[in-house]
Amino acid sequence: MHPVLHEALSRSSVMPVLVIPEISMAAPLAEALASGGLTVFEITLRTECALDAMVVMRDAVPEALIGAGTITNANRMRQASDYGADFVVSPGTTQMLLNASIEYQLPILPGFSSASEAMALLELGNRCGKFFPAETSGGVNYLKSLAGPLPDFLVCPTGGIKAETAGHYLACPNVVCVGGSWIAPTDLLTKGNYAEIEARARRAASLKSL
Repeated sequence: MHPVLHEALSRSSVMPVLVIPEISMAAPLAEALASGGLTVFEITLRTECALDAMVVMRDAVPEALIGAGTITNANRMRQASDYGADFVVSPGTTQMLLNASIEYQLPILPGFSSASEAMALLELGNRCGKFFPAETSGGVNYLKSLAGPLPDFLVCPTGGIKAETAGHYLACPNVVCVGGSWIAPTDLLTKGNYAEIEARARRAASLKSL
């Protein structure tokens, strides 16, 4: 596994998955998350300001590792590289994406949702994948079943996970961390409630397996 990706997945048990509506939210959001103990961010490229937000959040928290999420094509991979992403995250995997990852020298956390896709990633030398969408693709029980035949394949599940269910995922032997959108949802950002985001980050940073 690429050292940057290894660090991103092992620094904390939860990686916040962030949708940032306004660029003005980026710096206080980064500071709130870092104050709560989370310094690895997946910033999804779903809003117009997402790429600029990556730059602002790095300036606000220099020690942060910045992941660009929702990478679905080579152009987005190029944009992530241009804006200084440390790694990228994809909802699924194609050969084009893997080739672009090599071309732009960006480590990728590739998406998968089945045993066949996990096996294909292993064959291509990827030891870890993003299990997405986690809850609707079988959740905890599926990942426990997958750990038997594929014990060397590590997983970061994302999609539908909540604070109260994250510990169950972390108890799976193949799960290295979980992706969490509950830490900084849009309603808290819109209200400017960074104190609550910091509190959620602190609780997430201390999460253990159940």
